[in-house]
Amino acid sequence: MFLAKSIIGGILDAVSQIDPGQFSSSQPPPPRRPLLHAQSPQNESDEERQFRKVFQQLAGDDMEVSPNELMNILNKIISKHRDLKTNGFSLESCRSMVALMDGDSSGKLGFEEFKHLWNNIKRWQGIFKQYDADHSGTIGADELPGAFRAAGFPLSDQLFKMIIRRYSDESSNMDFDSFIGCLVRLDAMCHAFKILDKDKSGTVKVNIKEWLQLTMYS
Repeated sequence: MFLAKSIIGGILDAVSQIDPGQFSSSQPPPPRRPLLHAQSPQNESDEERQFRKVFQQLAGDDMEVSPNELMNILNKIISKHRDLKTNGFSLESCRSMVALMDGDSSGKLGFEEFKHLWNNIKRWQGIFKQYDADHSGTIGADELPGAFRAAGFPLSDQLFKMIIRRYSDESSNMDFDSFIGCLVRLDAMCHAFKILDKDKSGTVKVNIKEWLQLTMYS
């Protein structure tokens, strides 16, 4: 019990001085369209229509991407980028990404959810390459604060130390899949906080059921 209190106390100390209004988390994907209307919406641009065709090829007949399918998609793509140091996205990290982006708790990503994740990954890939100043394929601890600020997350020094311990290697370097996994979680958690903070006070109150739903399926 003492250990649990110490851990929770350390986390609370790390985030207590953070202003949630500073975080520019991305807008969540719109609600899913019914599958009957998912094929050819009238107001889609040519780019969206092309992306939908690619998604259909990737997702298959059910028009949803499972964690295993997401892992295969992401690893095929990053294998073409020799400048990104990574061991590849694991099934566990893809399960976490699906859970964090899964608005209806279906266990899979629909078109809008996948597109939202895909657009974020593309944007964060650009930031990763920008802050990989020595072209090592990783971002060092001294480069990470700038990279996270560029992504919209100005974190405290104490919280950065916790993130580095959780997501970086023994030399405090963060590879590409760890960087993406961390940002997906940050983005989703900030968005969840803003939903719960209905009066925009910067604080939220959750019951045990809400806390477990928020923390266990992620």
